[in-house]
Amino acid sequence: MNVTEHAALTNETADAPNHLGRVLVLGLGKSGQAACLYLQKLVGGRADALAVAAGADTPAARAFVEGLDVGVRVAFGDGGVRELAEAAGADANGFAFDLCVASPGIPPHADLYRDALACSAEVVSELELAWRESGPDARWAVVTGTNGKTTVTSLLAHLLADAQGGVAAVGNIGAPAIEAVASGAVRTYVAEASSYQLASSPRLVPDVAVVLGITPDHLSWHGDFDHYAEAKLALVERMRLAGRGAAVLDATNDVVRGEVRRLRALPPATGFSVVPVGTADGLASDMRARCGSENAAFVDADGLLAVGFGADATTLCPASALRIAGEHNALNALAAAAAALVLGADAADVAARLATFAPLEHRIEPCGDVGGVACYNDSKATNVDATLKAFAAFPSSPLVVLLGGRDKGTDLAPLVAAAAAHAKAVVVYGEARFRFARAFGLAFDEGMGCPYVMADDLREAFSEGLSLCDPGDVLLLSPACASFDEFSCFEERGDVFKALVAARAAKTGEA
Repeated sequence: MNVTEHAALTNETADAPNHLGRVLVLGLGKSGQAACLYLQKLVGGRADALAVAAGADTPAARAFVEGLDVGVRVAFGDGGVRELAEAAGADANGFAFDLCVASPGIPPHADLYRDALACSAEVVSELELAWRESGPDARWAVVTGTNGKTTVTSLLAHLLADAQGGVAAVGNIGAPAIEAVASGAVRTYVAEASSYQLASSPRLVPDVAVVLGITPDHLSWHGDFDHYAEAKLALVERMRLAGRGAAVLDATNDVVRGEVRRLRALPPATGFSVVPVGTADGLASDMRARCGSENAAFVDADGLLAVGFGADATTLCPASALRIAGEHNALNALAAAAAALVLGADAADVAARLATFAPLEHRIEPCGDVGGVACYNDSKATNVDATLKAFAAFPSSPLVVLLGGRDKGTDLAPLVAAAAAHAKAVVVYGEARFRFARAFGLAFDEGMGCPYVMADDLREAFSEGLSLCDPGDVLLLSPACASFDEFSCFEERGDVFKALVAARAAKTGEA
């Protein structure tokens, strides 16, 4: 692959139609509100009319719609779309709306979404709208996968920021993408994209896509794992068919490695390249040598992060120099570095900036010491796969791990096995504690588990966990569960954990 050719790419296929026609916004979450504010300015010009199916009638929704321009039609409740469609009337093709911009929080099986699909010529995400509206000179990097998206998105924006002005991290991180487009100040968009957003992004073709590991998550929204994986991998297939861009793919993950194999079996697509990160053997394996891949990202024999394009390899910084802990973060760094190089970043700058990137909040975040026990907040680990990566980030430290919250019902066997290999004990708490206790108890009785303690809530789990620790140990909050049994979000859970650490550290210091 010629990196210079990729660096020169522009968003040629993203030009939006001059005439949007009648537009419907579905849902008034963060992205829905941003879409409304952007689209209302187009009414009377590129847009004929704007309607908003707001969903639930809440004080916050009411306050927002009261600030919209006069003439924007709004309806609340489950029948909102039907009400708006009836008022708009159908065109010659039977559609009330030419375009619908749907909130990622509304699943395709919801009545509101189905109604929108039935009366709209096209249903897209706010991310897709932003990509179309960003213009021919814009460049896009889209980051997806089950875990690690926020870290890679933040890191990639960090790697590009100095050398390439007008860089913004958007999507699930930072501002909604359409808000960044409206600012007129952004040329390079680094978008964290959920499977929800990608499921409604039928034309999105970025300059570079990063697909991290895909493991079971959000199955109730998508219906099953196959549809969940398809929503993410369809992005790569669109790039191949368009013959443009580079896909950076986590080849250490079984599902994504299957995509690498699928692409290798197809005739080469001019203008489209694949950069596998690692192999089935891990990061210290070069896919070029292993399988004859044209490109690869890996950790070389000297422990250096390396990205190879064709026969050449660019070595960056030592994996040990990263401030973000764990092999999974070495993978995240390789993925971000490969994407940055594709977009034309200087290799020396990338190497220097990799070593300055600090851990993000709630992601294996160091948050203090209590009597010689190092405490880490990994509240963002809301599924088993994320917690497995957290275990692996501490290969030589005695671990006590806090697990629990709202159970997602996923297989616990890998978690139990990892705890047996890496932890001296676990504390299971919250709604999930009973199922987790059964899994750990059965393994322990069979001589294959580690000791466990049950606690009602996070505060009690923290106290129990500290009581199991000795100086030099690590107390890790990495719940493998959602937070909604006790908290409004994983951020609140992490903040409470950090406050507990700070309060106990202060008390210990006084003693």
